[in-house]
Amino acid sequence: MDTESEGPQIIKVTPLQQMFASCTGSILTSLMVTPLDVVKIRLQAQNNPFSKGNCFVYSNGLMDHLCVCEEEGNKAWYKKPGRFQGTLDAFLKIIRNEGIKSLWSGLPPTLMMAVPATVIYFTCYDQLSALLRSKLGENESRIPIIAGIVARFGAVTVISPLELIRTKMQSKKFSYKELHRFVSKTVSEDGWISLWRGWAPTILRDVPFSAMYWYNYEVLKKWLCAKSGLYEPTFMINFTSGALSGSFAAVATLPFDVVKTQKQTQLWIYESHKISMPLPMSTWTIMKSIVAKNGFAGLFTGLIPRLIKIAPACAVMISTYEFGKAFFQKQNARRQQY
Repeated sequence: MDTESEGPQIIKVTPLQQMFASCTGSILTSLMVTPLDVVKIRLQAQNNPFSKGNCFVYSNGLMDHLCVCEEEGNKAWYKKPGRFQGTLDAFLKIIRNEGIKSLWSGLPPTLMMAVPATVIYFTCYDQLSALLRSKLGENESRIPIIAGIVARFGAVTVISPLELIRTKMQSKKFSYKELHRFVSKTVSEDGWISLWRGWAPTILRDVPFSAMYWYNYEVLKKWLCAKSGLYEPTFMINFTSGALSGSFAAVATLPFDVVKTQKQTQLWIYESHKISMPLPMSTWTIMKSIVAKNGFAGLFTGLIPRLIKIAPACAVMISTYEFGKAFFQKQNARRQQY
């Protein structure tokens, strides 16, 4: 028993190594998934052109961001001219006419938030899982759910004020002095809590997503390992488990995603046109309004694009993260031997 309990200690991954693995995973995921969203936005723009002051949701595969149309002409990457027949045609024409770099338009600003959020999220999940396993036992099925909820709750809470500030900065060029003045004014008028506007719908979407994702991921990983007769999961098992669990969680939480996008968009419209914001509607009220206008199907608007984006993002992120941890485990085990 002593030998078995000491085994995991030899190949334990440190929090710093977990952070490095999750950082690598988040950058790789963003690099791989961003082109899908750039193409999707360009296809949307050619069918329904974005007017100045309008806003749309942009994602790098890890986080959604509200982006604002600042230019009237065709200079902005989301408004460049082109007639695309479909996704593949758009990929080929953008590369041929604008260069391959255009597929990663808008990536740097989103990475500045996505990487820290992902590092906090994945490191907290692993640390909490290890703590809960030591208290509740290795085979306790509730561990992924509890760790997933707490880790996501923490990551969203930390990043939420930065998301609000970043969205505000898109309205015009802000100097650091002006930005400080804006934050100070917002806090003095509405209190510190105002920096977490939009936090509630984000929590309602991300926390259930996280709980479902991690639970299904751990179950699928064990099941696929058992089917393959393996003790440790391979890269492909992690990849498949991540894609399937991410897809299921994405479908289940889509109504909250629709509500979050609508709340963010409404907030931007009122702020950009300097109209006084009416009393904020609750998530439940917005949901009832969507069902009344578009039927129950309205709550699942954008299901296919969300799945196309989230399935590969979850698969790439978790498989890269697990690969990074396995690499560090081997390094740590090697150091223990010498």
